[in-house]
This record gives sequence, C-alpha cells and structure tokens, in this order.
Amino acid sequence: MGTPDFAVASLDALLRAGYNIVAVITAPDKPAGRGLRLTESAVKIYAREKELHLLQPEKLKNADFLKALKEMKADLQVVVAFRMLPEAVWNMPPGGTINLHGSLLPEYRGAAPINWALINGEQETGVTTFKLRHEIDTGDILLQESISISPDETAGELHDRMKYIGAALLVKTIGGLVDGTVQEIPQQDVIRHLPDNALTAVIKHAPKLVTETCKINWDRPAREIYNLVRGMSPFPAAFTHLDNKLLKIYRSEMQRLTPEVAPGVWQTDNKTFLRFACRDGWLTVKELQLEGKKKMWIDEFLRGYRF
Repeated sequence: MGTPDFAVASLDALLRAGYNIVAVITAPDKPAGRGLRLTESAVKIYAREKELHLLQPEKLKNADFLKALKEMKADLQVVVAFRMLPEAVWNMPPGGTINLHGSLLPEYRGAAPINWALINGEQETGVTTFKLRHEIDTGDILLQESISISPDETAGELHDRMKYIGAALLVKTIGGLVDGTVQEIPQQDVIRHLPDNALTAVIKHAPKLVTETCKINWDRPAREIYNLVRGMSPFPAAFTHLDNKLLKIYRSEMQRLTPEVAPGVWQTDNKTFLRFACRDGWLTVKELQLEGKKKMWIDEFLRGYRF
C-alpha cells in the first residue's frame, strides 16, 4: 500500500527479492495541472508496468473494498507512504501490517519526518520498520537503520537516499519475520532507555507542513533559517517576499557577518548576489523562484530581473 515515488522503491525491492505481491493498493487518480487531467500515482504506474493486481479505493472502510482485500488472502500487508488505515484493514492478515517510516522512531512521529529532521538541524536520522496499531507511528519497532545527514543536504536529496535504504531495510525485515529472527520492540521500551529521560528527553514530532511553517521569519538566527530552507526544498519550499511578490528559496548560504540593517532587509549587486539580513548574519540566496517565473539559479535571475 503506497502512493508516491518514495513507495515505488520498496515495491520494486520486494519484487526483486522474490516476494509474491498479491495486490497493490494506491490512491485514486486525481486531477492535476492547469487542465486538471487525471493523474496516476507513481505506485500505480509502476504496478501497471509489472502487471500487478491493482486496487484504488476511495474509502478504506468500503464494504466492497474490504471484501476484495480479504479475498486476496495476504499473509502480510506492507505500507509505505500511504494514508491512515482503519483497524479493519491493518488487522486483517495473519502477519499484521508493517510500515516503513522515515525516522528513527520514536523520534519524529508524523507526516513529515524528513523535513523536520533537517529543519531542526539534525546530523543523523534513519528509517524504521514497525507494526501498525491504533495510534499513528506508535507500533512496535522491528528494525532500524541510521543515516547521517550532510550539513548542506536538502529534504529532496535525503528523501532520494532514504527511499532505497528504507526499501532494503523492508526486505530485511520481512525476511526476519519469515525466519523468526526479528523481534518486536515496544516504543515505550525505547523511550525508557533514552538518556536522562526522566529529566530532559523530549520526543520530537513531525507534523504536517502548513503554509505558516514555510514562511521565513528573518528575525531568527541565520542557521535556523538556513535549515528551514533546506528542510523545505524542493517542496513545499520556504518563502518570503521580494518587491511584494512571493519568493521561494530552494538553496542558500550563510554569512556570519553581523548586519547593520534590520532583519528582512535585502541587498544585491544586481549581478552575483542577493542576500537577506537575519538576526545574527546574512542568508545569501543561491536558487530561487519568483512568483510567475520559473525556478532558476541566482546569476540567471539577476541577469533578467530589475529591482
């Protein structure tokens, strides 16, 4: 069960490992673009190429869908980047349902773990396989693998690395479930063993990204804004305004030069740089997209833009 490109890597890995995929469940086709043409999910496109049985339920509690799912007689269900499942679905197969999550649970439970790890300036994250249960991302852990984060890595780049690392971990997890070498670990046991848990440990969360999260507050430290930019790149993108137009920033650099102007004031030489003042430094824009324009690098932008 999955929808975006992130889930395709896992489906491909399971097929290559020789597992029998009795069905693929993905989101219904949705209108997209200016013409609102119906668009198929990345998982659907891949499943059709491999001639896999495909289901696209509008509602997961629909009686016809539940009947069809039961008739598949799956031993195990695998969820990667899908939606919340009702108990009637996740509790159906004898082996239960396992999920691949883009963090080292119990840290960063929620819809956007990759983004929030970068926004918070983490140097390490990881992938986790776990058993689904009622509360989101709280099920028993099966396996985990740590991933180091580069200082200038964007969410898109980490996403592309993580989907393959996660896919390999998923195959390893299922193999371990089959031969009995993988044991379930309750997340509460992990929380209890966090350092200084009773006094200082706080589980970080990864809620859905909203417009307000993406808006740059120039009165914050340069490092914090820099991390926000890379944590939101390439989607949904951190933004500010330039000449009263929305400006999305995809890549940037920090300058540890104390501004002599108010936070949010911008400077440019009209040729090579555009920078915004932060609380304790400057954020120099490297890749951007101005409202009504295409995404471009700063030198290309400055060649054509008149302030």
